[in-house]
Amino acid sequence: MADAVNSKSAAVSALGVEWPMLEALMAGTRAMRSAAKTLLPQWPGEEQAAYEARLATATLFPALQRTVSVMSGKPFSKAMTFSKDVPPEIASDQSGGWADDIDREGVNLHAFAAEMFAEALAYGLCGILVEAPKPVTPKGAVITLAEEKQADIRPYWVRVKHGQILGWRTELQNGKRMLSQLRLLEAITAPDGDFGEKIVQRVRVLTPGAWALFEKSDKPGPDGKEVWIQVDGGVTGLDVISFVPLYGKRRGFMDGVSPLLDLAYLNIKHWQSQSDQDTILHVARVPILAIFGGDKDTVLTVGSGSAVNIPIGGEMKFVEHTGAAIAAGQASLEALEQQMIQAGAELLVKKPGERSATESANDAEGNKSDLQRLVEIFEDSLDQALHLTARYAKLAQGGHISLFKDFGAANLSEASGQLVLSMRGEGLISDETAIAELKRRGELAAEIDAADEAEKVAAQPPPLGTVKA
Repeated sequence: MADAVNSKSAAVSALGVEWPMLEALMAGTRAMRSAAKTLLPQWPGEEQAAYEARLATATLFPALQRTVSVMSGKPFSKAMTFSKDVPPEIASDQSGGWADDIDREGVNLHAFAAEMFAEALAYGLCGILVEAPKPVTPKGAVITLAEEKQADIRPYWVRVKHGQILGWRTELQNGKRMLSQLRLLEAITAPDGDFGEKIVQRVRVLTPGAWALFEKSDKPGPDGKEVWIQVDGGVTGLDVISFVPLYGKRRGFMDGVSPLLDLAYLNIKHWQSQSDQDTILHVARVPILAIFGGDKDTVLTVGSGSAVNIPIGGEMKFVEHTGAAIAAGQASLEALEQQMIQAGAELLVKKPGERSATESANDAEGNKSDLQRLVEIFEDSLDQALHLTARYAKLAQGGHISLFKDFGAANLSEASGQLVLSMRGEGLISDETAIAELKRRGELAAEIDAADEAEKVAAQPPPLGTVKA
């Protein structure tokens, strides 16, 4: 039985099975190389030195990373809208509401929400912790709301990333599932000596109306295990845990997975296949000099001032790869890239679905993309965080936020075409490849030639407002 405060619950362990893979894909080539044999298996019979050389030259096609960036950016391509019921203390406007610095670190609510939506899409579960600092006053003194405002003591939001969630407990309250305990992993940087620093691990345990902070001791216990000591604690002023879960694909309360999980597995397959392709290209580019008819005493020295003595009837020539496997491997990689683009583009394709109680009975409301539905759930979570913010500040209500959602595509070709253009803009594919892919999808006329287009672009004047060097 796990009894350490930093132990992961069974639910978190089950949710986190794919997290290391997703983390490596999101971090890029260096992280993928660090994962080594976990994500790039060693071939049977492959020598360790050969494997290490193959691993050191492997590069990642960042399909998952780029798709998360594109998809999470769409709802935030336009400014979020605050409804009239959002209190002026919170709303972002000319008066400088809390939303202009929602985390007390200079990040506004729009940027904060965009960051957390990307986290939710990539990993499936994360959250927002709403906190409010308690004013430091002399013993027995009472601080007024006006004094709190003057001292800028107000609620703020804290990012809770997927890897910080250690476990939770729930209970039913009036038929509603609520958190009764939540454990979050934290880390702080503390001084170490005169000039050094060290990372100190902490675990925050939240219960309705209270919190406790545990810190990992530098010294193990008598049994050799880690020792965690409570270093702080207190009350929150609310009768609930002020945490709002954020989901990628919601399966239940505190249960979410990445909607791009299939794309992630395709990306791993591409990583492995690309390594094979690079290896065979290296082999094919280095021809082997072979002697036919020689004996064991034949000495081979290659150079402009040397000669080789081979028996009569012998033959010497370079042996090269036929290239058939190279073409097959390249075709396989291109097919994988298409599958990845389509797996990501699926989120944008409008499709019929069940109507919620708040949707009006028309075809436009029922015909939404998966991404639009995910954004609606995310909006509800932001509204919950606003509600908790209002409760901390003793405001009447928190109000509602609306995000941009008019980005659905009519079909898969249109949706995948958007990803193709995005990848071209990031330099992941060439102009020629982008034109070929858009022609294949019917987004461009079949008679368009990539080379001709390149010449026309080079010949035309620069766009208005730019200077051509």
